[in-house]
Amino acid sequence: MTKRSPFRYFKTSSEIIRLAVMMHVRFPLSLRNVEDLLHERGIDVSHETIRFWWSRFGPLFASEIRRKRIGRMRCHSNWRWHLDEVFVKINGERHYLWRAVDHEGEVLKSYVTKRRDRTAALKFLKKAMKRYGKPEVVVTDKLRSYGAAMKVIGNSTRQETGRWKNNRAENSHLPFRRRERAMHRFRRMRSLQKFVSVHGSVFNHFNQERGLSKRCHFKLNRTAALAEWRGLCAA
Repeated sequence: MTKRSPFRYFKTSSEIIRLAVMMHVRFPLSLRNVEDLLHERGIDVSHETIRFWWSRFGPLFASEIRRKRIGRMRCHSNWRWHLDEVFVKINGERHYLWRAVDHEGEVLKSYVTKRRDRTAALKFLKKAMKRYGKPEVVVTDKLRSYGAAMKVIGNSTRQETGRWKNNRAENSHLPFRRRERAMHRFRRMRSLQKFVSVHGSVFNHFNQERGLSKRCHFKLNRTAALAEWRGLCAA
C-alpha cells in the first residue's frame, strides 16, 4: 500500500514547510523572525501559517526521527544516563521540566510535571525506561525524589551523585532556555510538553558535536543530517 503524503492537502511545497519548521524549532527564532527570513527568500507567508505548520508537522517530523534513531540507540544508550530537572514558568506558575540525557549528550526523554516529588520522578523514569531500557548507571543531583523513585524500581544501587558529575544534563538545558526566551515562555503545560518533545528530537538530529570532530567530518555529517531532514515524511 502506497504511503499517503501528509502534505497532500497543502498548496505550499513540502520543502518550504520543512524549512520553516526547522528554522523555528532548531534556531532561537520567533514566528515573526521566521516570516521575515522566508520573505527575504521570496516566500510570502504569515507567521500564523508558520505556527500552523509547526503544530501540524513538528510532531510528525519528531516521531519519524525518533523511529529511525531509537533502533540504533538501544545498543549504547543504556550505559550511563544523566537526569536533571529545571524550573519553567507557565502563566506565572512554577512547573518542572525533567530531562534524561545519555553519556554522549543525546536527549532521551523530556517530561513536564507540576511537582517534583517521588511520583513525578517515578513516572518520568518509567517513561524513559519503557523506550530505552534500564541503564547501567544513573547520574543525578541530590534531589531525594530520584532515590525514592529508584528504590521503587529496584535499581537504587546504580545511582551516582556528586559535584560536577551531572554537568552533561545541566548543559543540555541551554538550547531549550534560548528557545524559551525567543518564544516569550509558554502559556499551557500541554504546549510546553509538545515543544520540548519536538525540540529534543530535532536537536539530536542536527547535533554533530562540532568540537569533537574534524572540520571535514563535521561537514559530511551536517550535509547528511540536512539531506535526511529534507526526506522526512516523503511519500
